[in-house]
Amino acid sequence: MIIYCVNDMAVMDAWSMDQKLLGSDLITMMADPKSELTKALDMELTAEGPLSVGLYGRSKRVALYVDDGEVKIVRVAEAEDDPAGDARPDVTLSPAMLEAIKAL
Repeated sequence: MIIYCVNDMAVMDAWSMDQKLLGSDLITMMADPKSELTKALDMELTAEGPLSVGLYGRSKRVALYVDDGEVKIVRVAEAEDDPAGDARPDVTLSPAMLEAIKAL
């Protein structure tokens, strides 16, 4: 599993240590400090609300299931009245993803 975030590697390492994942063989933490992957996936958060408080180059709350290089599931926690997906992060959490994978 890969977890990526629009942060630098120092932040990702600190998050890894906090979650006791540093050196894990199961989870790889990756940094996207320039939002390059975020933009390539077309997942940049561009709604006016977040931008108005300085959240530039951020990623939408997204979970992807990729099998052998093919994106099979894309879940984005956003709504018209909640572009950051703060009110419904469960759409991208493990239980929802596992259910979606089982349904394939």
